[in-house]
Amino acid sequence: MDLEKQPQQPVAPAGPAPAGIRASDADRDRIADILRDAVAEGRLTADEHAERVDLVYRAKTVGELEPLVQDLPAAGGAARPGASPYSYGPEGASGPAENLVAVFSSSTRKGRWRVGGRTNAFSLFGSVEIDLTEALFGQRLTVINATSIFGSVEIKVPENISLRGSGTGIFGNFEVDTLESADPEAPVVVVNGYSVFGNVEAKPKRGKLITNLQKQLRKHLGH
Repeated sequence: MDLEKQPQQPVAPAGPAPAGIRASDADRDRIADILRDAVAEGRLTADEHAERVDLVYRAKTVGELEPLVQDLPAAGGAARPGASPYSYGPEGASGPAENLVAVFSSSTRKGRWRVGGRTNAFSLFGSVEIDLTEALFGQRLTVINATSIFGSVEIKVPENISLRGSGTGIFGNFEVDTLESADPEAPVVVVNGYSVFGNVEAKPKRGKLITNLQKQLRKHLGH
């Protein structure tokens, strides 16, 4: 047989992964990024965000992931006119989480520090304090997952950011003082979690404002 005379079969272009294929960590992170953008833009409430993110990390296949963002724009959303007054760093909420753990002890994060996209706070017969009033936000959306069992997690934020949250107190208290900044580009802090015989509280600190964020962040990054 003369192989040279055989017609060449066209190679099918690579398309999106079939719905039944197993989801990878990268697939889940891509969907989680879209959801984080959506809650930061006000397209999803904090409750909706928490519910969908939970489903993201439970999903086994690509087909289970896609319906979670089918009513949302692609990652990054629509382009916003004009320059942002904030100079956010390159690290987004998909970066590594910072863990603050207090077991029969205390853990504190405060002063001038750069906030990552995700922080996990866990208190068991202890106390965790997260003070964001002098912090530098490396990205627009910061998610704090707070768990308190016979302990406390206290979160303080500047008055001129957006603060949202959803959680449950079981024989305890879970309280987030909701804020909506007048500036649509201001940082957004979302607090999710629960307390059992404990306390989780997030609220603004009176008199503390974010000022000259762009200048401060550039100085902090050495630019």
